Amino acid sequence: MPTVSVGRDRLFAAIARNYSDEEFEDLCFRFGIELDDITTEKAIIRKEKHLDDDVSTDDEEIIYKIEVPANRYDLLCLEGLAQALRVFEGLQEIPTYNLADVHRDSMMKMHVKAETSSIRPFVVCAVLRGVTFDEARYNSFIDLQDRLHQNICRRRTLVAIGTHDLDTIQGPFTYEALSPEQINFVPLKQVKNFRADELMEFYKSDLKLKKFLHIIAESPVFPVIYDSKRTVLSLPPIINGAHSAISLKTKNVFIECTATDLTKAKIVLNTMVTMFSVYCKKKYEVEPVEVVYSDGKSYVCPDLSLYDVDVLLSYINDTIGISLEADEVTHLLQKMQLHANKSDLVDDRCNVRVSVPPTRSDILHPCDVMEDVAIAFGYNEIPKRMPARMPAPVKPLALNELTDLIRSEVAMNGFTEVLNWILCSRKDDPSATVVIENPRSADCEVVRSSLMPGILKAVGHNKDHRKPIKVFEAGDVVTLSNTNDVGAVNRRQLAALHCGAKSGFEIIHSLVDRVMVVVGTPFVTVGDNSGYYIQRADNPEFLSGRQANIIYKGQHIGTFGIVHPEVLDKFDIPDPCAYMELNIESFL
Repeated sequence: MPTVSVGRDRLFAAIARNYSDEEFEDLCFRFGIELDDITTEKAIIRKEKHLDDDVSTDDEEIIYKIEVPANRYDLLCLEGLAQALRVFEGLQEIPTYNLADVHRDSMMKMHVKAETSSIRPFVVCAVLRGVTFDEARYNSFIDLQDRLHQNICRRRTLVAIGTHDLDTIQGPFTYEALSPEQINFVPLKQVKNFRADELMEFYKSDLKLKKFLHIIAESPVFPVIYDSKRTVLSLPPIINGAHSAISLKTKNVFIECTATDLTKAKIVLNTMVTMFSVYCKKKYEVEPVEVVYSDGKSYVCPDLSLYDVDVLLSYINDTIGISLEADEVTHLLQKMQLHANKSDLVDDRCNVRVSVPPTRSDILHPCDVMEDVAIAFGYNEIPKRMPARMPAPVKPLALNELTDLIRSEVAMNGFTEVLNWILCSRKDDPSATVVIENPRSADCEVVRSSLMPGILKAVGHNKDHRKPIKVFEAGDVVTLSNTNDVGAVNRRQLAALHCGAKSGFEIIHSLVDRVMVVVGTPFVTVGDNSGYYIQRADNPEFLSGRQANIIYKGQHIGTFGIVHPEVLDKFDIPDPCAYMELNIESFL
């Protein structure tokens, strides 16, 4: 989930109430978010630079790191977070957002040229007038854009936000797609004029912007926004122009969002304007902009209207496991910033009509309404009960039941269970075939195809532990599959490792035999398909002559043996290791 860092004192001032750290942590829990950490800005910097954490002074601002749901875009900034908590605590009514009363003929216009359809076909715009910025508000405004870009905008691939000082530009505006050689402007934080193709080359060395260049780099045309004097506002999704840069003195803000997904663009625009219209001269008022396409179609944005969701009261009560009257449900929904009223259906079933404001784009289905009722009611207050309707006795899946049985048996043989991530680096598992397309770090590049790298890594990090080290894991690996509709399949594996000076083939062999006894499989002669037997193996990760394949009912289900010293060296393990891994699903 996204983590939002906010200054404690400024947050409490915005909420208009002070809390102790414990009280605020409890408030977060009741609201469905989590206070992840309490730190200071200087401590964060010291941690990044690996400096002494004990050095601190009384004048450092306390920072709260708060985890918020990934689909609650209104909570990604202090303004939205404070407003949500004020409403939840009953300190404020739900805000009503309005469009300024501007006749359509007098509206500011954005004209969209047909060529943009080949690269980023959509654009939505709005104006915030009479905004009062100070340094904290300005920084929050910029931070919200960055967080939206990382979240719903998918690193600007779906939506890119541009904000401009309206007093430095003049409408109507045009959104065009031109060849890079035709676009010339001074980009943000620069003084030199660049051609668009030169700018792309220039930003290849920029740590922040280089990761966005690929979005348009291969396109023959680049999207660009001009004002009526042909001043470049932005080259989305890369950079804004320096001419229209906003500052602390900016009073009127023009916001444009170019996109490949119109729905997400509207959500992003609504989030920006609703969060910061609180600082406008006319509070919660937004000036609309008309977007006009070359084929004559047009629409006015932003759309700040409410939309209704009808939810049966019985559905809410039965799903949560509580018994509330309609008035109680509507009160709880009001605490979650949802307008709600009681209504009746024709068949006399009680219904709750929820009017969803533009800040709550996460409400898509009655189950979302039900979840908000549960949060406002309090998860700890929901009585424990058996499910009301059970079509049949609840039983665990056969695979999970067998896995638990084997886990218990291996643990009783003196092995300690470890849990490793299913994602790992390509360096740790070079044989992995399922690759993550856009990994967030080098440790999450591939999906593991074996449990061996994770167990060896765990032992390597604990090599100073008293010997022997006896660990096991029962977990999933992923392999390619032509028969599965997603092209890959999960397989449940069991792996165990014995590390110590006396680790031998016979030790791990005895564990294999014990597992087979537990699942009721006899040891048979080679070629007999009624049970299991072992055959000589030749795998590079094991010592030659000290390894064997496990054959069960004619199928190869696993391997065990002494791990090769070269493999152990890669994981910095100095002691011999005996290892086994087999497929649990083959016993079902």
